[in-house]
Amino acid sequence: MNDLQSLARRLMTLDDRIVACMKCGFCQQVCPMFGATMMEADVARGKLALVSNLAHEMIRDPRAVADKLGRCLLCGSCEAACPSGVKIMEVFLAARELVYEYIGLSPVKKVIFRGLLTRPALFNLAMRMGAPAQTLIFKKSRDAQNTVCAPMLNFMLGDRHIRKMAARPLHARYGHVDEPRAAGGLKVAFYPGCMGDKMYVDMAEACLKALRHHKVAVYMPRGLACCGIPALSSGDARGMVAQMKISLELLEQGSFDYLVTPCGSCTATIREYWPMYADRLGAGMKRLADDLAAKTMDINQFLVDVLRVEAAVPSEDAVTITYHDPCHLKKALGVSAQPRAVISANPAYTLKEMREADRCCGCGGSFNLFHYDYSRKIGQRKRDNVAASGAKVVATGCPACMMQLEDVLSHNHDDIVVKHPVEIYAETLK
Repeated sequence: MNDLQSLARRLMTLDDRIVACMKCGFCQQVCPMFGATMMEADVARGKLALVSNLAHEMIRDPRAVADKLGRCLLCGSCEAACPSGVKIMEVFLAARELVYEYIGLSPVKKVIFRGLLTRPALFNLAMRMGAPAQTLIFKKSRDAQNTVCAPMLNFMLGDRHIRKMAARPLHARYGHVDEPRAAGGLKVAFYPGCMGDKMYVDMAEACLKALRHHKVAVYMPRGLACCGIPALSSGDARGMVAQMKISLELLEQGSFDYLVTPCGSCTATIREYWPMYADRLGAGMKRLADDLAAKTMDINQFLVDVLRVEAAVPSEDAVTITYHDPCHLKKALGVSAQPRAVISANPAYTLKEMREADRCCGCGGSFNLFHYDYSRKIGQRKRDNVAASGAKVVATGCPACMMQLEDVLSHNHDDIVVKHPVEIYAETLK
């Protein structure tokens, strides 16, 4: 009975958050999922209508509710366009948590979010043991994106073209890092994220190269956990909080001026969601999360706003490059000009804007896993805009977006390379 009363109270708080929705339809114009399905139920206002009747719908068909709420990339386009200022992402995340508390997480999600990702050493060991087996499972896709595919696993993974896991992840290459400050210099905590640690290691190393070029000392403790956004977006706030706690305790041990990440999703999660959920860990952790969020920056923003990296004049034979705005980086954090400035700091490239540069690429984290057909359809629109720009390189500030772009470009046999802006900048550094 107490559980039901608690559930009822939490459902009422959701009603209070969505009362400002005017059903104006602005969200429809920017929703990538609606663009793919043309179904009103896939628009934010359709899902908000579902949330407003969540108690009844959960009792009637909870699995259908979970499916409808899951048909969203959590890109934040609707919230950014909402004239009423409804905190749509917070509502959707809270609704997903309530639904999965009611129906329970799948065993697979429990193993991943609460078993592996809350044990970084075990997760790292599993990934390192699995890396050599990639040569048996994957075959080279023979494309400019350097991806692989696994036809024998298409029934489970879909026809994905992805990067292989690094033979030697970042944490194995560097271990525990705690560099002394230069006299009067800055020190940052570097949070590479799971993909920066295990898949896009060259990108993470380019970031470290840029920081050291500018005499910025680095703190990177061994054992950092996932930021928690995969678990949170899947309705497992408990798993997310457990992962967050691990990283908070490690970061508390370091002394640094900023925390920087090369991943828009990690940056947004640490800045926005860690403070929001840290109160479940007590007042001390809440203060720590608030303090950490206040000094967390995307690495492009740090290079431009703090270190004053500036654009250069392109050379006559400069390669054309275009830029895709990651949703969390631009829509949640307002970071858009800085990655372009970082790219333009390399005179070997000339930046050409694509159409709809800030439209979602279709990855959406776990959305890509459970709705790969829609993810590919949304991604194809992004690919068409990239190709139409005539660029030889497309840069983006989020490894998840990099993975999605590589997939759709590879499927289209495009001779276009995917890079992180800091990789482009690092090419100029000795």
